[in-house]
Amino acid sequence: MSQQHRHLPIAAESAKPLQAPSASAPEEEIELLQVGDLARVAGKTVRAIHLYEELGLLKPHARSKGRYRLFSRDAITRVRWIGKLQSLGLSLPAIQSIVREWEASPSAPGAMAKMREVYRQKLAETREQLRHLEALEAELAESLRYLEACDVCDPERLLNACACCDMHDQDRQPPELVAGFRAS
Repeated sequence: MSQQHRHLPIAAESAKPLQAPSASAPEEEIELLQVGDLARVAGKTVRAIHLYEELGLLKPHARSKGRYRLFSRDAITRVRWIGKLQSLGLSLPAIQSIVREWEASPSAPGAMAKMREVYRQKLAETREQLRHLEALEAELAESLRYLEACDVCDPERLLNACACCDMHDQDRQPPELVAGFRAS
């Protein structure tokens, strides 16, 4: 037994499954996690797990004798999936809508087409963000190169003299990240 989670086999008399277990694992051998264990393994808070459940994004597999919610290992994947969609900029209500549409889809190809469209849109947005970040990275690097010349500047020189600094090529404008703090 790992320190991060407990193995809680379901006994037929102690828990009532909420969904059918997979055909590959008998009900008595399914590894179940309590909410706190699921939160810890998935890197979320217990409150987040409860919220996902309230929104219908996550369903417990069973309940223990003490009525604790028990989650299968698949719940870890589901919680991480939700987190990744949030990282992509989707709100919980948007994720809730995706899950509802998925569950209501009359066919697997239709459900997959919807997910492909969501992922295509997010891929395009992510690529645009990367282009933006690469441009910022280039400007930061250029600004640092520009500012390296300031290390050899006379320490007695006044800050207002930076506007007409002779340490830099006068034909070239400073990067905006430099010009911005020199402007008034």
